[in-house]
Amino acid sequence: MIQWRRGVVVEVRSRWAGAIEYAVRLASGDRVRALGYVEVVGDLAPGTAVLLNTTALERGLGTGGLAIVVAAPDALPRPVDDVGAVRGHVVKARYTPSQTMVLGVDEQDSEHHAALADADDLAGLPVVVADLHSALPAVLAGLREAAPTLRVAYVMTDGGALPIDFSRTVAGLREAGWLEASITVGQAFGGDLEAVNVHTGLLAAHHVVGADVVVVSQGPGNLGTGTRWGFSGTSAGEAVNAAGTLGGRPVCSLRISEADPRERHRGVSHHSLTAYGRVSLVPADVTVPLLPGELGARVLEQAKGLAAASAGRLVLHEVETDGLEEALRSSPVTLSTMGRGYDDDRAGFLGAAVAGRYAARLLKD
Repeated sequence: MIQWRRGVVVEVRSRWAGAIEYAVRLASGDRVRALGYVEVVGDLAPGTAVLLNTTALERGLGTGGLAIVVAAPDALPRPVDDVGAVRGHVVKARYTPSQTMVLGVDEQDSEHHAALADADDLAGLPVVVADLHSALPAVLAGLREAAPTLRVAYVMTDGGALPIDFSRTVAGLREAGWLEASITVGQAFGGDLEAVNVHTGLLAAHHVVGADVVVVSQGPGNLGTGTRWGFSGTSAGEAVNAAGTLGGRPVCSLRISEADPRERHRGVSHHSLTAYGRVSLVPADVTVPLLPGELGARVLEQAKGLAAASAGRLVLHEVETDGLEEALRSSPVTLSTMGRGYDDDRAGFLGAAVAGRYAARLLKD
């Protein structure tokens, strides 16, 4: 089911990367926040009539707190004169009304095709894997605290948002120089590089970007159903498999919370326990933050249980958190996970930051 609404742009509220947030007045007189992607609908001026998709907004979904501009029927973007002349033939968001054609880094028309045609090895490249998109700046804070000059690539999977331009986080990190490049894989699109899947995305990070470290997570908008297997974060386990299969060094960042009201996410989230314990099948490192008190004891106990059940496949590495608070507070983008900031759920961000700290140390060993 899709909920459509008509409205008129009232003002431009903010813009970042290839996205613009508008205030739109609906036919009912209500005002809503609406997101438009410049590549899809153009750069719209106040007074422009628009068609909105308000499905997620009207259901009150967390990441879906915005209407999406589907089209401005009277102000369509200038069409491409000869779409056949456009380089690239990889279609993403396939067979939806907003499908888009991109040049894949790994396809025949790419200047990098020769480098990737037979590429098959990451040569021990550290690959930090996280469940939530909100872990990205925290992982980078941990990396930079240990080694501030590392070249870092971000591989965004299609478990959450498909357009990377939805992410203010990625835009801010790129602007601040914390990320060398972004790579969108699967159905996700809009990165500095496009790749068919996680495997070629990782290979592009190594052979094209020349990254020292790669961070992999889904885009904003984690989906969960409260069941053992029904959540989009299972892609974290699949990313571990890809990294290990290609000769990388997978580093599993645990999703941890001291404030989530849902018991299944307190301490180490069941998402991490399932993704790393059941979905991933290759050897990997699991970083465990040394946290004080009952929470620290619970997290360590859960992590030890995860490792024990893996029959030696997962190796725990306890990492101290001293100095990471300052690193996290220096983030050029707002730290927020499931609507909670750093002071609301420090353990969540420290759990991601220690994965970055550990990955940086791997390069020094």
